[in-house]
Amino acid sequence: MIAADNALLTALCIVLTAYTFILLVMVVVSWAVAFGFRPPLSGPGRTLLDLLDDVTKPVLRPLRALIPPVRAGGVGFDVSVLVAFVILAVLRTALNC
Repeated sequence: MIAADNALLTALCIVLTAYTFILLVMVVVSWAVAFGFRPPLSGPGRTLLDLLDDVTKPVLRPLRALIPPVRAGGVGFDVSVLVAFVILAVLRTALNC
């Protein structure tokens, strides 16, 4: 039983770490778009971007509903991503990942 618990804990740690990296990639892509990168309209690049959206939106959508963008002049900063990173860090710390 203890070995199964450790395997489950290890798997959960891997999932949380992988999701942290996926979220980081999504942040980098969104900043690249903000600085002028034109995302592809079709092909494998578009598929990858759609996959990133599909994986991150279920977590970010409820956070965005709770936390409005922080306004700085005419720009709104989405801080829900920062909150997601903090939640992931707290979970990883609590699980000793």
